[in-house]
Amino acid sequence: MSFNINYKRKLFLYYFSIFFILTAAFVVFQYEREKQFRIAQLESTLNGVTDLTNNFIVSNQLIARNKTELIDSLLQIIPTIHSRITLIDNKGKVMFDNFVDDFGQMENHLERPEIQKAKYSSTGAGSNIRNSATTGQVFYYYAHYYDAYFIRVAVVYDVQIKNFLKAERLFLVFIAFVFVILWFILSYVTSKMSESITKLKDFAVHLRQNKTLEYDYQFPENELGVIGKQIVEMYKKLAETKNALSLEKEKLIKHLLVLNEGVGFFSPEKNAILTNTHFVQYLNLIADKSSIHPEHIFEMGELKNLHKFIKKYVQKNDVAINPHFLPQLEFTLKKGGYYFVVKCIVFQDKSFEIYINDITKLEKRKLLKQEMTSNIAHELKTPVASVSGYLETILNNKDIAEDKKNHFIEKAYKQAARLNTLIDDIVVLNRMEEDVDSNDFEAVLINKIVQEIVEDCEGRIQQHNAVVKAEIPDSVTVKGNDTLIASVFQNLVDNALNYAGDNVQIKINMYHQDEVFYYFSVSDNGIGIPQENLPRIFERFYRVHSGRSRQMGGTGLGLAIVKHAVNLHKGEVSVKNGTNGGAEFYFSLPKYVG
Repeated sequence: MSFNINYKRKLFLYYFSIFFILTAAFVVFQYEREKQFRIAQLESTLNGVTDLTNNFIVSNQLIARNKTELIDSLLQIIPTIHSRITLIDNKGKVMFDNFVDDFGQMENHLERPEIQKAKYSSTGAGSNIRNSATTGQVFYYYAHYYDAYFIRVAVVYDVQIKNFLKAERLFLVFIAFVFVILWFILSYVTSKMSESITKLKDFAVHLRQNKTLEYDYQFPENELGVIGKQIVEMYKKLAETKNALSLEKEKLIKHLLVLNEGVGFFSPEKNAILTNTHFVQYLNLIADKSSIHPEHIFEMGELKNLHKFIKKYVQKNDVAINPHFLPQLEFTLKKGGYYFVVKCIVFQDKSFEIYINDITKLEKRKLLKQEMTSNIAHELKTPVASVSGYLETILNNKDIAEDKKNHFIEKAYKQAARLNTLIDDIVVLNRMEEDVDSNDFEAVLINKIVQEIVEDCEGRIQQHNAVVKAEIPDSVTVKGNDTLIASVFQNLVDNALNYAGDNVQIKINMYHQDEVFYYFSVSDNGIGIPQENLPRIFERFYRVHSGRSRQMGGTGLGLAIVKHAVNLHKGEVSVKNGTNGGAEFYFSLPKYVG
């Protein structure tokens, strides 16, 4: 079973372990030291007995006189209780032992441990505690070597001697008392130290869980507390800075979305960080492939200059970026009747920005204003002249046949209807331009609108033997005016049915999305649009083949309505010819956020 120990206990156990080990080592050392002191005292006393005995032997010439038994008389003046004195020659023969009457029959004592120690010790003395083979008692032996013989003194190793040799234990009581005092001191110190650490831990856990700091962290007045306060203050400043940067980033994103230029930010690994609507639209205009994503810019052959520039300054690790002179690139690109300015700047961290701007837009607006008056006059003049001609023929020929008269009246009616449609389209365009705020924007389900348009056009679709495929998820919802959005898809489908030819396939697709916009495409595999006509296809009254357009009943305003309706929703629309033929229209509409 596993369990967690808080930091306070860990810190206490850590210091306590160190203190306990040092204390135990000190106690053991002191105890042994005291014990050795007691042994030294005992052996000093026994050594005094051996010296006294030796002086007695020498002064009385007991060995020369062979009177060693007289040593027994010395015991009367020796203070040591129960002392046993043994005299042993240097060959191990016992010459006297006051505990044994027939000491001459005792076995050789040369190999006794205390005798060996005394013989080979530098001090000439040796001791040992052991059981006596002669008497069967346990003695504390002490032997001293005097060149020609050994004098061994022994005391019975009884309770009295054992107690004498035990170390004084009063100091253990003192150590225990100090130990308890230090226990409380250590507990208090570790509690104060752990308080700061625990609060720092809680602070770190709080941050890791991304919670807002609501608790005011009060740290103790110590070094760790000062560090904790500084960390919290630094975090608060960083949080304030982060919030300010987030706000500025949000402003930047909003700014990019309303720009009329295409802007894309990329990481050093060439991953898209942020792109706006125009950037995606312009890439689809420039690229030969259909429905491309921002990262596909690095695969477009039309932007070779850009690829070389990025490879030189971004992908090469040995190239350092000077923060005062950031590498920049600018060039002009012409594609499909459009002119684009492409710029790139590499930042110090080797992330980079790509800027794309359509510089043909201003020219197209100038042409629109110049041709507006003449186009309206020309477009109105044609149906009016037709109606007047048919009616004049009927009035000037009273005897005209009834079937021919009806034919002329029918022609005049069709021209009048065309004139009415033309006027309605002009009114719609003017209303979109002049009264933008009058349109109510709401949630619009795109798939529902597309399906209704396909159902309404079913007869014309069968007439042209066409196939319409819509691939839009049911959940795609945009914020806009349902009438205007319906006119966008209606005009693009009508345009494909009218001008792409028979036996064509028309695709309606939602191919990309970002945080703000959905991106749609309406394409066909028909005859396409002549390349020189692409830049002007959205102009009012502009026709690729004016005669055929009038024959099909077109007013020349359908695609102009598409453009204005998309722009009114803050989106962007563009057109190009597909690689496999046919026209491809791309446009964006804002997402609905409930």
